[in-house]
Amino acid sequence: MDKKTETRLVIVTCFSIGLGAVLTPVGEPLATIAVTKLGGAPYHAGFWFLFQKLAILIIPGVVVLGIVAMFLRGKEVPSTQSMSESGLEQFSDVFIRAGKVYLFVMALVLLGTGFQPLIDAYIIHLPTAALYWINMISAVLDNATLTAAELSPKMDIKQIQSILMGLLIAGGMLIPGNIPNIICAGKLGIKSREWAIFGVPLGLALMLAYFLVLQLLSI
Repeated sequence: MDKKTETRLVIVTCFSIGLGAVLTPVGEPLATIAVTKLGGAPYHAGFWFLFQKLAILIIPGVVVLGIVAMFLRGKEVPSTQSMSESGLEQFSDVFIRAGKVYLFVMALVLLGTGFQPLIDAYIIHLPTAALYWINMISAVLDNATLTAAELSPKMDIKQIQSILMGLLIAGGMLIPGNIPNIICAGKLGIKSREWAIFGVPLGLALMLAYFLVLQLLSI
């Protein structure tokens, strides 16, 4: 396919990866940090905690994104005009990246602990709608970092759902928002403007749709 269509397909894929990966703590740093911060009372979050609380929201979203991808049809072009990886990845690169991600998550857990007094004093008193829309800043800041800085076991489950869904969706809108975006954009040569042209409208549509769903579930 032509590069424009392939770029859009990659963006939809990264939205889907970002959503699905939160269902278990091994999926992505955001999920790991969330389970770690909620591991004590009153939630005692375990391996399947996020699946139990978010699957009803996440799985339909992944299915919808799959349907959107079905309609991304472009014209066939020579392979030289299509996207290609910048180079083959060495096996050692995988372990190096895994080590960096481990250190990244460890640092964010410590960051979240340091922010706990601020979270308990201010953030937990915000309404769920505010927590949801404020996290649109995840488009320009990694959503795992914001999870470490915002989430608290003193929040009720609706607040937790609003924070996580806001972070997950907005994280797909721009390249810096999520690790899959950064990796795909780097390996496939996708520019920030190319990502934003399709990622921002798609993300805003998902944000609005999920906001309405969350409001209905809270009634």
